[in-house]
Amino acid sequence: MKTKDLITINELSQADIGEIFDLTAKLKAEGKISAGEPLKGKTLGLIFQKPSLRTKVSFVAAMAQLGGTGIYLAPDEVRLGEREEIRDVARTLSRYLDGIVARTFKHGDVVELAKYSGIPVINGLSDFSHPCQALTDLYTVREKKGGLKGLKLAYIGDGNNVCNSLLYICAKLGVSMAVAAPKGYGPDKEVVKSAAEAAGRTGCRIEFTADPEKAAAGADVIYTDVWTSMGQEKEKAKRIKVFKGFQINGKLCSKAAKDYIVMHCLPAHRGEEITEECMEGEHSVVFDQAENRLHIEKALLLLLIK
Repeated sequence: MKTKDLITINELSQADIGEIFDLTAKLKAEGKISAGEPLKGKTLGLIFQKPSLRTKVSFVAAMAQLGGTGIYLAPDEVRLGEREEIRDVARTLSRYLDGIVARTFKHGDVVELAKYSGIPVINGLSDFSHPCQALTDLYTVREKKGGLKGLKLAYIGDGNNVCNSLLYICAKLGVSMAVAAPKGYGPDKEVVKSAAEAAGRTGCRIEFTADPEKAAAGADVIYTDVWTSMGQEKEKAKRIKVFKGFQINGKLCSKAAKDYIVMHCLPAHRGEEITEECMEGEHSVVFDQAENRLHIEKALLLLLIK
Protein backbone atom coordinates (compact mmCIF):
# COMPACT_ATOMS: atom_id res chain seq x y z
CA MET A 1 0.00 0.00 0.00
CA LYS A 2 1.12 3.52 -0.73
CA THR A 3 -0.38 5.11 2.39
CA LYS A 4 1.37 5.31 5.77
CA ASP A 5 -1.88 5.54 7.73
CA LEU A 6 -5.45 4.30 7.35
CA ILE A 7 -7.76 7.17 8.25
CA THR A 8 -10.55 6.76 5.66
CA ILE A 9 -11.28 4.36 2.81
CA ASN A 10 -10.96 7.28 0.41
CA GLU A 11 -7.16 7.20 0.81
CA LEU A 12 -6.99 3.66 -0.58
CA SER A 13 -6.83 2.86 -4.27
CA GLN A 14 -8.61 -0.08 -5.86
CA ALA A 15 -5.20 -1.80 -6.05
CA ASP A 16 -4.59 -1.15 -2.33
CA ILE A 17 -7.90 -2.76 -1.42
CA GLY A 18 -7.16 -5.72 -3.66
CA GLU A 19 -3.80 -6.18 -1.94
CA ILE A 20 -5.48 -6.08 1.48
CA PHE A 21 -8.12 -8.62 0.41
CA ASP A 22 -5.61 -11.03 -1.12
CA LEU A 23 -3.40 -10.94 1.96
CA THR A 24 -6.45 -11.36 4.21
CA ALA A 25 -7.45 -14.53 2.35
CA LYS A 26 -3.91 -15.89 2.69
CA LEU A 27 -3.73 -15.15 6.42
CA LYS A 28 -7.18 -16.60 7.06
CA ALA A 29 -6.20 -19.81 5.28
CA GLU A 30 -3.02 -20.07 7.39
CA GLY A 31 -4.99 -20.23 10.63
CA LYS A 32 -4.49 -18.44 13.92
CA ILE A 33 -0.73 -18.41 14.21
CA SER A 34 1.23 -16.85 11.36
CA ALA A 35 4.42 -18.65 10.37
CA GLY A 36 7.62 -16.91 11.38
CA GLU A 37 5.90 -14.44 13.72
CA PRO A 38 6.27 -11.57 11.21
CA LEU A 39 5.60 -8.85 13.82
CA LYS A 40 7.76 -10.33 16.58
CA GLY A 41 9.13 -7.50 18.73
CA LYS A 42 6.56 -4.99 17.40
CA THR A 43 4.09 -3.19 19.68
CA LEU A 44 0.71 -1.69 18.84
CA GLY A 45 -0.96 0.92 21.05
CA LEU A 46 -4.76 1.14 21.17
CA ILE A 47 -6.03 4.60 22.22
CA PHE A 48 -9.77 4.30 22.86
CA GLN A 49 -12.24 7.01 23.87
CA LYS A 50 -15.21 4.66 23.38
CA PRO A 51 -16.06 1.18 24.70
CA SER A 52 -15.21 -1.66 22.35
CA LEU A 53 -15.59 -5.39 21.96
CA ARG A 54 -14.67 -6.30 18.38
CA THR A 55 -12.11 -3.57 17.66
CA LYS A 56 -10.20 -4.01 20.91
CA VAL A 57 -10.16 -7.81 20.98
CA SER A 58 -9.55 -8.29 17.26
CA PHE A 59 -6.54 -5.95 17.12
CA VAL A 60 -4.96 -7.36 20.31
CA ALA A 61 -5.55 -10.91 19.04
CA ALA A 62 -4.21 -9.97 15.59
CA MET A 63 -0.95 -8.69 17.06
CA ALA A 64 -0.59 -11.81 19.21
CA GLN A 65 -1.16 -14.11 16.25
CA LEU A 66 1.46 -12.19 14.25
CA GLY A 67 3.98 -12.45 17.10
CA GLY A 68 3.62 -8.88 18.38
CA THR A 69 2.07 -7.18 21.40
CA GLY A 70 -0.98 -4.96 21.78
CA ILE A 71 -1.31 -2.41 24.60
CA TYR A 72 -4.80 -1.13 25.39
CA LEU A 73 -5.00 2.46 26.63
CA ALA A 74 -8.39 3.16 28.22
CA PRO A 75 -10.10 6.57 27.96
CA ASP A 76 -9.02 7.77 31.40
CA GLU A 77 -5.38 6.81 30.80
CA VAL A 78 -4.90 9.18 27.87
CA ARG A 79 -7.81 11.67 27.63
CA LEU A 80 -6.73 12.96 24.23
CA GLY A 81 -6.62 16.74 24.09
CA GLU A 82 -7.55 17.11 27.78
CA ARG A 83 -4.79 15.70 29.96
CA GLU A 84 -2.28 16.23 27.20
CA GLU A 85 -2.27 17.75 23.72
CA ILE A 86 -2.83 15.28 20.90
CA ARG A 87 0.39 16.26 19.15
CA ASP A 88 2.36 15.53 22.33
CA VAL A 89 0.69 12.13 22.74
CA ALA A 90 1.44 11.29 19.09
CA ARG A 91 5.11 12.24 19.30
CA THR A 92 5.65 10.49 22.63
CA LEU A 93 4.02 7.23 21.58
CA SER A 94 5.98 7.30 18.33
CA ARG A 95 9.12 6.77 20.44
CA TYR A 96 7.65 3.68 22.14
CA LEU A 97 5.40 1.94 19.64
CA ASP A 98 5.31 0.67 16.06
CA GLY A 99 1.70 1.58 15.36
CA ILE A 100 -1.43 3.16 16.85
CA VAL A 101 -5.10 2.28 16.59
CA ALA A 102 -7.34 5.19 17.63
CA ARG A 103 -11.06 4.88 18.42
CA THR A 104 -12.39 8.39 18.97
CA PHE A 105 -15.50 10.53 18.97
CA LYS A 106 -14.08 13.32 16.79
CA HIS A 107 -12.61 12.37 13.43
CA GLY A 108 -10.24 15.32 13.74
CA ASP A 109 -8.53 13.66 16.69
CA VAL A 110 -7.46 10.71 14.51
CA VAL A 111 -6.32 13.09 11.78
CA GLU A 112 -4.22 15.06 14.24
CA LEU A 113 -2.69 11.92 15.72
CA ALA A 114 -1.62 10.82 12.25
CA LYS A 115 -0.27 14.28 11.41
CA TYR A 116 2.15 14.32 14.33
CA SER A 117 2.87 10.62 14.59
CA GLY A 118 6.02 9.11 13.16
CA ILE A 119 4.38 5.68 13.08
CA PRO A 120 1.29 4.33 11.26
CA VAL A 121 -2.11 5.34 12.66
CA ILE A 122 -5.21 3.23 11.98
CA ASN A 123 -8.67 4.66 12.48
CA GLY A 124 -10.49 2.13 14.66
CA LEU A 125 -13.66 4.27 14.46
CA SER A 126 -14.49 7.96 14.47
CA ASP A 127 -17.73 9.90 14.10
CA PHE A 128 -17.01 10.21 10.36
CA SER A 129 -15.34 7.00 9.30
CA HIS A 130 -14.95 3.29 10.10
CA PRO A 131 -12.53 2.00 7.45
CA CYS A 132 -11.66 -1.34 9.08
CA GLN A 133 -15.34 -2.22 9.18
CA ALA A 134 -15.97 -1.34 5.54
CA LEU A 135 -12.96 -3.35 4.40
CA THR A 136 -14.23 -6.30 6.42
CA ASP A 137 -17.72 -5.94 4.97
CA LEU A 138 -16.72 -5.97 1.31
CA TYR A 139 -14.19 -8.74 1.91
CA THR A 140 -17.00 -10.80 3.47
CA VAL A 141 -19.29 -10.09 0.52
CA ARG A 142 -16.56 -11.17 -1.89
CA GLU A 143 -15.98 -14.33 0.15
CA LYS A 144 -19.69 -15.24 0.27
CA LYS A 145 -20.55 -14.29 -3.31
CA GLY A 146 -17.35 -15.35 -5.04
CA GLY A 147 -16.76 -11.83 -6.36
CA LEU A 148 -18.13 -8.29 -6.32
CA LYS A 149 -18.90 -7.44 -9.94
CA GLY A 150 -22.55 -6.62 -10.59
CA LEU A 151 -23.68 -6.80 -6.96
CA LYS A 152 -26.00 -4.42 -5.13
CA LEU A 153 -25.76 -3.55 -1.44
CA ALA A 154 -28.77 -1.98 0.30
CA TYR A 155 -27.95 -0.02 3.44
CA ILE A 156 -31.02 0.63 5.58
CA GLY A 157 -30.82 3.08 8.48
CA ASP A 158 -28.67 5.90 9.78
CA GLY A 159 -26.23 7.55 7.37
CA ASN A 160 -23.42 7.29 9.90
CA ASN A 161 -19.68 6.55 9.85
CA VAL A 162 -20.27 2.99 8.63
CA CYS A 163 -22.53 4.21 5.83
CA ASN A 164 -19.92 6.80 4.81
CA SER A 165 -17.20 4.17 4.62
CA LEU A 166 -19.40 1.73 2.71
CA LEU A 167 -20.18 4.40 0.13
CA TYR A 168 -16.48 5.01 -0.43
CA ILE A 169 -15.56 1.35 -0.80
CA CYS A 170 -18.59 0.22 -2.83
CA ALA A 171 -18.04 3.01 -5.35
CA LYS A 172 -14.32 2.22 -5.62
CA LEU A 173 -14.95 -1.49 -6.17
CA GLY A 174 -17.90 -1.12 -8.54
CA VAL A 175 -20.59 -2.41 -6.17
CA SER A 176 -23.92 -0.59 -6.54
CA MET A 177 -25.27 0.80 -3.28
CA ALA A 178 -28.72 2.02 -2.31
CA VAL A 179 -29.05 3.96 0.94
CA ALA A 180 -32.45 4.22 2.61
CA ALA A 181 -32.45 6.76 5.45
CA PRO A 182 -35.03 9.15 6.91
CA LYS A 183 -34.85 12.75 5.76
CA GLY A 184 -32.09 14.55 7.63
CA TYR A 185 -30.28 11.34 8.57
CA GLY A 186 -28.41 10.67 5.33
CA PRO A 187 -24.65 10.26 4.89
CA ASP A 188 -22.08 13.07 4.69
CA LYS A 189 -22.59 15.25 1.60
CA GLU A 190 -18.90 15.29 0.66
CA VAL A 191 -18.79 11.50 0.88
CA VAL A 192 -21.84 11.30 -1.38
CA LYS A 193 -20.14 13.55 -3.92
CA SER A 194 -16.89 11.59 -3.82
CA ALA A 195 -18.70 8.24 -4.07
CA ALA A 196 -20.72 9.46 -7.06
CA GLU A 197 -17.51 10.44 -8.85
CA ALA A 198 -15.90 7.06 -8.13
CA ALA A 199 -19.06 5.23 -9.20
CA GLY A 200 -18.91 7.07 -12.50
CA ARG A 201 -15.46 5.58 -13.08
CA THR A 202 -16.33 2.02 -12.01
CA GLY A 203 -19.78 1.87 -13.62
CA CYS A 204 -21.91 1.15 -10.55
CA ARG A 205 -24.97 3.04 -9.25
CA ILE A 206 -25.24 5.00 -6.00
CA GLU A 207 -28.83 5.75 -4.99
CA PHE A 208 -30.56 7.46 -2.07
CA THR A 209 -34.15 7.09 -0.97
CA ALA A 210 -36.44 7.35 2.05
CA ASP A 211 -38.14 4.09 1.01
CA PRO A 212 -36.45 0.97 2.46
CA GLU A 213 -38.34 -1.39 0.13
CA LYS A 214 -37.13 0.50 -2.92
CA ALA A 215 -33.53 0.27 -1.67
CA ALA A 216 -33.87 -3.45 -0.89
CA ALA A 217 -35.37 -4.36 -4.29
CA GLY A 218 -33.10 -6.92 -5.95
CA ALA A 219 -30.31 -6.38 -3.42
CA ASP A 220 -27.64 -9.04 -2.94
CA VAL A 221 -26.72 -7.63 0.46
CA ILE A 222 -29.04 -6.16 3.10
CA TYR A 223 -27.03 -4.16 5.65
CA THR A 224 -27.93 -2.22 8.76
CA ASP A 225 -26.40 -0.62 11.86
CA VAL A 226 -27.81 0.63 15.14
CA TRP A 227 -30.11 3.64 14.97
CA THR A 228 -28.42 5.30 17.95
CA SER A 229 -24.62 5.28 17.97
CA MET A 230 -22.34 5.89 20.96
CA GLY A 231 -22.50 9.54 21.93
CA GLN A 232 -26.11 9.90 20.71
CA GLU A 233 -27.81 8.30 23.71
CA LYS A 234 -29.86 11.44 24.48
CA GLU A 235 -31.45 11.15 21.03
CA LYS A 236 -32.51 7.51 21.44
CA ALA A 237 -36.25 8.05 22.01
CA LYS A 238 -36.47 10.46 19.09
CA ARG A 239 -34.47 8.18 16.80
CA ILE A 240 -36.65 5.15 17.54
CA LYS A 241 -39.64 7.15 16.31
CA VAL A 242 -37.83 8.58 13.27
CA PHE A 243 -36.46 5.21 12.14
CA LYS A 244 -39.68 3.26 12.57
CA GLY A 245 -40.19 1.52 9.24
CA PHE A 246 -36.43 1.19 8.58
CA GLN A 247 -36.12 -2.18 10.28
CA ILE A 248 -34.52 -5.22 8.63
CA ASN A 249 -37.27 -7.84 8.80
CA GLY A 250 -38.75 -10.66 6.75
CA LYS A 251 -41.07 -8.39 4.77
CA LEU A 252 -38.22 -6.09 3.72
CA CYS A 253 -35.88 -8.97 2.88
CA SER A 254 -38.53 -10.53 0.64
CA LYS A 255 -37.78 -7.69 -1.80
CA ALA A 256 -34.12 -8.72 -2.10
CA ALA A 257 -32.48 -11.18 -4.49
CA LYS A 258 -33.18 -14.84 -3.78
CA ASP A 259 -29.71 -15.57 -2.40
CA TYR A 260 -29.29 -12.31 -0.44
CA ILE A 261 -27.14 -12.06 2.67
CA VAL A 262 -27.85 -10.04 5.82
CA MET A 263 -25.06 -8.03 7.44
CA HIS A 264 -24.73 -5.97 10.63
CA CYS A 265 -21.51 -4.46 12.00
CA LEU A 266 -22.61 -5.08 15.64
CA PRO A 267 -23.49 -4.49 18.38
CA ALA A 268 -27.09 -5.18 17.36
CA HIS A 269 -30.27 -4.03 19.09
CA ARG A 270 -32.57 -6.91 18.20
CA GLY A 271 -36.13 -5.78 17.79
CA GLU A 272 -35.07 -2.29 16.74
CA GLU A 273 -33.02 -2.08 13.53
CA ILE A 274 -33.13 -5.86 12.93
CA THR A 275 -35.43 -8.68 13.95
CA GLU A 276 -34.38 -11.89 15.65
CA GLU A 277 -35.57 -13.77 12.56
CA CYS A 278 -33.16 -11.93 10.26
CA MET A 279 -30.28 -11.81 12.73
CA GLU A 280 -30.35 -15.59 13.24
CA GLY A 281 -31.79 -16.70 9.90
CA GLU A 282 -30.16 -18.73 7.14
CA HIS A 283 -29.27 -15.58 5.18
CA SER A 284 -27.33 -13.98 8.05
CA VAL A 285 -23.54 -13.79 7.77
CA VAL A 286 -23.22 -11.43 10.74
CA PHE A 287 -20.81 -13.53 12.77
CA ASP A 288 -18.68 -14.55 9.79
CA GLN A 289 -18.47 -10.80 9.15
CA ALA A 290 -17.39 -10.22 12.77
CA GLU A 291 -14.70 -12.89 12.49
CA ASN A 292 -13.29 -11.31 9.36
CA ARG A 293 -12.42 -8.14 11.28
CA LEU A 294 -9.56 -10.15 12.76
CA HIS A 295 -8.24 -11.33 9.40
CA ILE A 296 -8.55 -7.91 7.73
CA GLU A 297 -6.73 -6.27 10.61
CA LYS A 298 -3.91 -8.80 10.49
CA ALA A 299 -3.42 -7.89 6.83
CA LEU A 300 -3.50 -4.16 7.61
CA LEU A 301 -0.93 -4.55 10.38
CA LEU A 302 1.44 -6.49 8.13
CA LEU A 303 1.10 -3.92 5.35
CA LEU A 304 1.46 -0.84 7.55
CA ILE A 305 3.90 -1.92 10.28
CA LYS A 306 7.20 -2.75 8.66
